[in-house]
Amino acid sequence: MPARTAPAQVPALVSPAGSLPDHVRRRLKDLERDGLTEKECVKEKLNLLHEFLQTEIKSQLYDLEIKLRKEELSEEGYLAKVKSLLNKDLSLENGTHSLTRKANSCPANGSRPSRRAEMADSKQPSRLTLKPRTPRRSKSDSETNSKTSSSSMAMRRSTRQTTITSHFMKGSSKRKPKEDSEKRIPDESAAEDRDQDKRRRVTGAERGAGASAVKPERVTSGTQLCQEEGGEQEHDRRLRRQTRELTSRQRSREEPGREARPGTHKEMDNDEEEKEKRRPRLRSQSKDLVTKRRPKEEESEDTTSEASEDSDEEERLCKGKKKVIPSRKQGLQSISSNNRAEKKTARTKSAMISKMAPPRCPQCGQYLDDPDLKYQQHPADALEEPQMLTNEKLSVYEESNSSGFESYESFPQHRVTDFSFRQLIVYCNRGHLCPIDTGLIEKNVELYFSGYAKAIYDENSSVEGGVSGKNLGPINEWWITGFDGGEKALIGFSTSFAEYILMEPSPEYAPIFGLMQEKIYISKIVVEFLQSNPHAVYEDLINKIETTVPPAAINLNRFTEDSLLRHAQFVVDQVESYDDAKDSDEPPIFLTPCMRALIKLAGVTLGQRRAERRHNLKHSAKEKDKGPTKATTTKLVYQIFDTFFSEQIEKDDREEKENAFKRRRCGVCEICQQPECGKCKACKDMVKFGGSGRSKQACLKRRCPNLAVREADEDEEVDDDIPEVPSPKKMHQGKKKKQNKDRISWLGQPMKIEEKRTYYQKVCIDEETLEVGDCVSVIPDDSSKPLYLARVTALWEDKHGQMFHAHWFCAGTDTVLGATSDPLELFLVGECENMQLSYIHSKVKVVYRAPSENWAMEGGMDPETILPGTEDDGKTYFYQLWYNQDYARFESPPKTQPTEDNKHKFCLSCIRLGELRQKEMPKVLEHLDEVDGRLYCSSVTKNGVVYRLGDSVYLPPEAFTFNIKLASPLKRTKKEPVDETLYPEHYRKYSDYIKGSNLDAPEPYRIGRIKAIHCGMKNGKANEADIKIRLNKFYRPENTHRSISATYHSDINLLYWSEEEAVVDFSDVQGCCTVEYGEDLPESIQDYSQGGPDRFYFLEAYNARSKSFEDPPNHARNPRNKGKGKGKGKGKAKCQVPEPREPETTIKLPKLRTLDVFSGCGGLSEGFHQAGISETLWAIEMWDPAAQAFRLNNPGSTVFTEDCNVLLKLVMAGEVTNSLGQRLPQKGDVEMLCGGPPCQGFSGMNRFNSRTYSKFKNSLVVSFLSYCDYYRPRFFLLENVRNFVSFKRSMVLKLTLRCLVRMGYQCTFGVLQAGQYGVAQTRRRAIILAAAPGEKLPLFPEPLHVFAPRACQLSVVVDDKKFVSNITRLTSGPFRTITVRDTMSDLPEIQNGASAPEISYNGEPQSWFQRQLRGSHYQPILRDHICKDMSPLVAARMRNIPLFPGSDWRDLPNIEVPLSDGTTTKKLRYTFHDKKNGRSSTGAMRGVCSCVEAGKSCDPTARQFNTLIPWCLPHTGNRHNHWAGLYGRLEWDGFFSTTVTNPEPMGKQGRVLHPEQHRVVSVRECARSQGFPDTYRLFGNILDRHRQVGNAVPPPLAKAIGLEIKLCMLAKAREIASGICRFSHGQL
Repeated sequence: MPARTAPAQVPALVSPAGSLPDHVRRRLKDLERDGLTEKECVKEKLNLLHEFLQTEIKSQLYDLEIKLRKEELSEEGYLAKVKSLLNKDLSLENGTHSLTRKANSCPANGSRPSRRAEMADSKQPSRLTLKPRTPRRSKSDSETNSKTSSSSMAMRRSTRQTTITSHFMKGSSKRKPKEDSEKRIPDESAAEDRDQDKRRRVTGAERGAGASAVKPERVTSGTQLCQEEGGEQEHDRRLRRQTRELTSRQRSREEPGREARPGTHKEMDNDEEEKEKRRPRLRSQSKDLVTKRRPKEEESEDTTSEASEDSDEEERLCKGKKKVIPSRKQGLQSISSNNRAEKKTARTKSAMISKMAPPRCPQCGQYLDDPDLKYQQHPADALEEPQMLTNEKLSVYEESNSSGFESYESFPQHRVTDFSFRQLIVYCNRGHLCPIDTGLIEKNVELYFSGYAKAIYDENSSVEGGVSGKNLGPINEWWITGFDGGEKALIGFSTSFAEYILMEPSPEYAPIFGLMQEKIYISKIVVEFLQSNPHAVYEDLINKIETTVPPAAINLNRFTEDSLLRHAQFVVDQVESYDDAKDSDEPPIFLTPCMRALIKLAGVTLGQRRAERRHNLKHSAKEKDKGPTKATTTKLVYQIFDTFFSEQIEKDDREEKENAFKRRRCGVCEICQQPECGKCKACKDMVKFGGSGRSKQACLKRRCPNLAVREADEDEEVDDDIPEVPSPKKMHQGKKKKQNKDRISWLGQPMKIEEKRTYYQKVCIDEETLEVGDCVSVIPDDSSKPLYLARVTALWEDKHGQMFHAHWFCAGTDTVLGATSDPLELFLVGECENMQLSYIHSKVKVVYRAPSENWAMEGGMDPETILPGTEDDGKTYFYQLWYNQDYARFESPPKTQPTEDNKHKFCLSCIRLGELRQKEMPKVLEHLDEVDGRLYCSSVTKNGVVYRLGDSVYLPPEAFTFNIKLASPLKRTKKEPVDETLYPEHYRKYSDYIKGSNLDAPEPYRIGRIKAIHCGMKNGKANEADIKIRLNKFYRPENTHRSISATYHSDINLLYWSEEEAVVDFSDVQGCCTVEYGEDLPESIQDYSQGGPDRFYFLEAYNARSKSFEDPPNHARNPRNKGKGKGKGKGKAKCQVPEPREPETTIKLPKLRTLDVFSGCGGLSEGFHQAGISETLWAIEMWDPAAQAFRLNNPGSTVFTEDCNVLLKLVMAGEVTNSLGQRLPQKGDVEMLCGGPPCQGFSGMNRFNSRTYSKFKNSLVVSFLSYCDYYRPRFFLLENVRNFVSFKRSMVLKLTLRCLVRMGYQCTFGVLQAGQYGVAQTRRRAIILAAAPGEKLPLFPEPLHVFAPRACQLSVVVDDKKFVSNITRLTSGPFRTITVRDTMSDLPEIQNGASAPEISYNGEPQSWFQRQLRGSHYQPILRDHICKDMSPLVAARMRNIPLFPGSDWRDLPNIEVPLSDGTTTKKLRYTFHDKKNGRSSTGAMRGVCSCVEAGKSCDPTARQFNTLIPWCLPHTGNRHNHWAGLYGRLEWDGFFSTTVTNPEPMGKQGRVLHPEQHRVVSVRECARSQGFPDTYRLFGNILDRHRQVGNAVPPPLAKAIGLEIKLCMLAKAREIASGICRFSHGQL
């Protein structure tokens, strides 16, 4: 045995270690179990050891304490240095305690513990024969010891791997005691170390001790003898095992985190468990980080002390063997006798815990009662890792070098050896087979593996020629090297000895390994999909996942949504990793809509610091996404955008930089908490890194992903709770400042004296002449506001002094345009005011800019050459439109001209307001009789509509009641208690509100026929404020005793006559309608009903008393028998009453030649065709399946399947045809332009800045506006999602309107709810309407159907001002709601995955709506009644969703059910206490992840899969409204959520299950929910068809808008017919 050398230059203890009192050593050991903080632990150990420390150490400790008090040293630094000093002083030969806890039985710095024993094998020859190592103390300590130490370290956190030979020269570090003095952190007593060492060495191959292939040089004869005594050795092992089991069982009840030796199922020693619990350490650090070397003196000391320890320990091992065992027995007996009460208490506590939560492995976290839990098994000839790697089959060295290396210094420090691995098994310390990708390695759980290793160059896939290995590891890190041929990713492990490429798993491990391969391949799919589809939604991603065929290596039939959710954290990590490598100006793809949906649904944690190597997925090379095609724009559109943004962007960028740090930190994720990198562009500009500090940008490596996702979500959210904000402020409401105008004199003679006012034409104010018609400025009382501008419409003098009448102009900034407006453009408004002349500040010039006579042909030209320039002298402005501040409508100014009678006070605002008051004020006409102080009349007028005797009217539902007592409205049955054990998520359904329910939908209008009109008398005249009408009530089918059931089969416009009467206030009348007796109609009821709006019919009378239906009386059948009455016809004269707003049939209107851009399958055009206003001659649709569908339904249209920018460029260049020979529409051809440009290019950006603006100006919205500018159609319609009006602080809306105004268009915007126009679906859409000069700007159509109030929030807030549309039917409507039953109850039953493209109806239509969609012609074939084929797990979930209304995932039972693929689901386990939701009524826990407990993050090992209740939903439900509606069934009496492009039970609109059948809705059912006729053709596969339907505009909504356009066309046609149409505005 070589002589030992004393440690050099290290102070020793005053008292030798061996002489430390027993109570001190016991107390040191107990400190590790007391749960003390690091600070407390160090303090206690200082107190214990202070008297044993040498003076030098005490002095150094005192100096450290002084520095701490002076704040020259942080508390963390102080503790670290104290521990370092004590570690030196306590580095004893017999294994005394250290102050730093271990992690995974390894030193805290990440290196593996090592023994410096030389290896030699005298019995078995080897290609790698090593020379005996001579003592290296002859070399200088500073040189030799440093190199020796660095060579002996097997580093887990460093990429510098020592060679295999160097490990063998040092001995197996894995199986040796944890006594490495170089970085050793002894946590055990000397006795425990010795016992542990004996256990490892004596048990031989079973325990993984150093085996026979390589032996330490200093093995004594006693040691060899001990190893040969097999029987006695086996006896000793058995006794030790029993002792460990009993002791560990007792302690594991209190501390469950105990380990067993690798390769066994037993528990490890308590102290090792304690160390692992208390000192977690990240294993997966990047291998590119180089471990810092310790001072050379320490390395020298550690090396020599380690060598001397080895020798003594080997000698003591056999000599003391028989003595140790009895002492262990005695110790056990002592424990048993002293701690019996403690054990009983522990058992009781353990029993309670096990009752609440099933037992889990403290290492890998798997449930011990899981029948699928597997244990590792090794072949009999399996070798330990050191022995395996020295096998000649794996040798990678040349023969010439087989003699080994002369010294450690010559080892290649970065040499790593790769081996391919087959028949892989990975397991934890307790032998459980477990995955490597669930965060176990990151949590410092030691994972080992076994299998057959082959050299990297051996391409033979069999295990023949391989070397069987066991207990390899522990695994330091796992990594992905890339894709093999673009299909297969290679996975690797790193241990302290080598790196391994994993090829094939063992049959037992194949399911676990398959999941790992699955997640890697799914990550590849997702990243590549997002590269080319950055605007895809979650349903699109699911479609991509489900339609991708898995590679054969994965042994999987199909990918499912559950596959994606199972691996969501890993997938998102990969996407974030991909984003890390992007260019700084590229938007991160993890902010795409589908990724944000995945992050929310799966509860993914963002901002985790990722090891660079562990998850380094090398994506296949692809071309960088070039983004959208550069927009083709006209000069007018281009100039507007550039003029505005050149000023606005600089301001926004400055604000963004100032708020960068505030907006880009969540403060929670690891990315936020890490320091600046100091290398990126943003850091280099920081002052601390020597920059200027001007950019004020956050470090690119610290840009918080959580905040980015939150901002993107907020940008797309629609807030239905519109705050109480003021409507736009009126001009006359603002306070003005009076000027010091003393010299005011009238010029000329008075024009007229009227009503005690003397009117003048001119006035002189401070030597400035002002006359009627001039414009002036008035200073506001608030000097920060701009000047008020007005036109002087009258000058007079009266008792109030010298006065003028101001007709106010509105500045562009005061309109919805805001800052986007032209600063010189004004707008006329309907506001005026009388003011004193002394308020006038100065005279200004306001010019009316009339549209050119050749306006329509000037499209696309440079506006500077067309429009006259306005001098910007601060006093010159122009106007061209009238602005309605309530509805945000820009219209052409009225054409009314002054007359001789009113030219002295002609005010357009007064005239307009007067007309409105006259229209709103009811007036009685044609007086008949006066009876009992009441004046009876034959007609009355209100809002321009004349109501006569015999007319039918709409009334609010509360206007009258019926004589029959109706059943109370359908209400939900009271919730009954449920079995919370069977339905553990049902408690989340505490709200009675169900999205998609019509329970709160209002009743439609009451309808009555006017029988008499009368009013009170006041001063001998009719009191028109007290007008009453007597009427006969009409019953709807649902108002009869048949109730709701009668409604379903009846026509929606069917009524029943009643002799019941009611008297109501005329002010309650909501409008006029037509009710005819069906038998008297000259046409069919269907033709009559479709002939115009507001048409009803009746065939029977209803008797409420007898509850019977009878023939109506004759007087009901002939309502026009009104008579002219007995009166003298008072009130007939001078009363011009316009007719009801109903399309006239006497005027033949030509259809508008229409271009439909972004047409899709043609929903918008279909609605316009049904309204009879347009003929779509051209359509542009890039997506071929939708273009084909448009062709099928519009065979006469020219459909361009190419980029709209390319087409516009061709037309602007003068081309007549495109490359395919299709004729292009030319200027003047297009009369109607409609379309819905996608907004995805900029919809994910929270605000505009210099980078995001470039995307917006190249967006399709800008291209669409350029189409409008070039073609100058008569009517323009832009349809988009409701959020279009809110994008970028409404900037998109403002710029769109700004462009239209600059072109000269009249325009407005609004939000419409499709459900109010006859579809069983909630679908809010933003609509922008525009009309050319000379046309009438259409109003938005009034709702036809009542709908759920929560879905009818249609007001819009822009710049803190609330805007509404012109719609007046806010609380009711003419018709009832269309329901799901109306929509699809007649369709035949189909199964999940039905794919027959054509089937028969198997029945007649059952509702009015179904009759409308089927059409009047016989159609036996039903098309597109096909549905998606869902995976077996999803199908099982759908089968278990109950059939009652409002059912969703929260009603799923927690049971095991067999699946169609032969597998069985698992029950979801609830093992965490959810503080928010508490416990169930049975006391069971409700949490499925540790994140529900306060202050804890997600536990990756807590994820559960293949459960009927999706684990991700209760995991994240608390912060997402409990995911209400996912896996939801439609309600027969409810409505669809917004029809999406891909119905997914866990998609954005998850309520997609059929009300009764266990499947998702079919394509035809979705098409019906949009209002498409059954004859409408779709094209492509099932998902193509779903997408066509989901992207379409509901034809009934388009039809309603089309009818409003038709009314405007009729109004103009009447003007032309009467010869009063004037194009220009003229002089004012």
